[in-house]
Amino acid sequence: MPPMLPPLARGDIEEAADACAAAPLLNCLLREVGEPTGDPGVHRLHAGGRLLRVRGERRPARPEVYADGGWHRLTHPELVKLAAEELRRHTGLSNSELPTEIIDSRDAVAALLAARARATPPAGPYLRSEQSLITGHPHHPAPKARGGGPVTGWLPYAPEAYARFPLELLGVREDTVVEEGDTTALDTFGEAPPGYRLLPAHPWQLDLVGARPEIRDAFADGRLIRLGRTAGPLWPTAAIRTLYAPEDDLFVKFSLDVRITNDIRRLWRHDLLKLRRTDAATASAFGAVPGSAAWLSDRGYRTADFAFEELAVLVRDGLREHVVPGATPLLAAALVEESFDGSPLNGLTDPSAWWTAYLRQVVPPVLDAFARHGVVIEAHLQNALVAIDADGMPVQALFRDAEGVKLLPQVTRAAGWERLVYCLIVNHLMELAALLAERHPGMDPWPAVRRELTRYDTDHGLPEIADLLTSPTVPGKTNLLLRWTGADGADARYVPLPNPLARH
Repeated sequence: MPPMLPPLARGDIEEAADACAAAPLLNCLLREVGEPTGDPGVHRLHAGGRLLRVRGERRPARPEVYADGGWHRLTHPELVKLAAEELRRHTGLSNSELPTEIIDSRDAVAALLAARARATPPAGPYLRSEQSLITGHPHHPAPKARGGGPVTGWLPYAPEAYARFPLELLGVREDTVVEEGDTTALDTFGEAPPGYRLLPAHPWQLDLVGARPEIRDAFADGRLIRLGRTAGPLWPTAAIRTLYAPEDDLFVKFSLDVRITNDIRRLWRHDLLKLRRTDAATASAFGAVPGSAAWLSDRGYRTADFAFEELAVLVRDGLREHVVPGATPLLAAALVEESFDGSPLNGLTDPSAWWTAYLRQVVPPVLDAFARHGVVIEAHLQNALVAIDADGMPVQALFRDAEGVKLLPQVTRAAGWERLVYCLIVNHLMELAALLAERHPGMDPWPAVRRELTRYDTDHGLPEIADLLTSPTVPGKTNLLLRWTGADGADARYVPLPNPLARH
């Protein structure tokens, strides 16, 4: 199979960045405002009626537009211009911010590719998987945008550049501390003087917010003091603002006042205030789920009352207490990235057996949490880890991120099921199924998915499954339209996609 990116040994990082950035933008255009014409690779854009031709399906490339009686290849800037024109016609709205963000994302890819060529990747496969996402979200127009800031401001903290760095250690005066849950693990990073509590900070976030009056004044009057840095480095994971401390086997998640994909990545007050209830419900659900599936619990948070969101830090379970003995966890999103060195899918000889094992680990716990406990987790590729044995076979699934969890009846059952189907089926399984079908011509991954869903329904009873297996469509999130119309990042809107389960 040809690689998604041109080999960087040819020295053309700019060409590689164009190809990498074009694929998710094209995926969005074709999904949200286009339709296939019946000719291979040719799509008609709804509003303008223009014909767009691409090569490849999972990661479309080499876009061409039909004009003046022939096909004309689009450069990346021309593709961005075409997308903006189509969206203006489609929505009746203008947006000068998103095209800039798309170009920023493309330029970030170029910077990341150049940095990776000079950097040393992590030795272990788990951290390599977390730091492998050069393409990122395959259906977002600007998956690698970093807020438009200078490269020097964000590159030292980029997981895709194999970054590792110490935390800044602050002392926050005890009478201003706000915390909930179990935050004792934070105190292992250093020592605060009498009258203060330790508050680790992400150095990028401190650069972003440190000059704001509420924080500047706190340094000036002694409510906040600097205590140096952690003794060793932490590793940013795919989520960028969540870091892993391997020696302590601990994850810490920070606010980051930067737009990454759809949201400014703060630990918002409203999310933190409901965190313990949400996480407790999810942990309880997974504690009752049969088998080895695990939930990485968000144990608690600590912050300062004068900068509640800006300086918040969240403590998350590490891996060792959850991963089954002898298994190696990998980020599921890394499995669909061509840049991940160490994927069990490389050189796979029996894809059907591997896929069946994968589905058996990933699908039932997500369904069980919903059916028996009313918990809807965001089981998309970036929130799921799969642990493999020495032969590369999946033996366990682990899930994370209480911030994205929804509980019934806080959301309706129908809305919860739609979210589950999007995250698990569309965002997760459709991506892996497409990769397997691409690498193994003749393989149809969907009968195995159908069998796994049917098996769960037979054993446990989940009425929504029968409808899912016969519905002509499944929901696809409209990230391009969400960003173009300026919708809230958490405001999921969907377009109907052909349901691959209904064809079998």
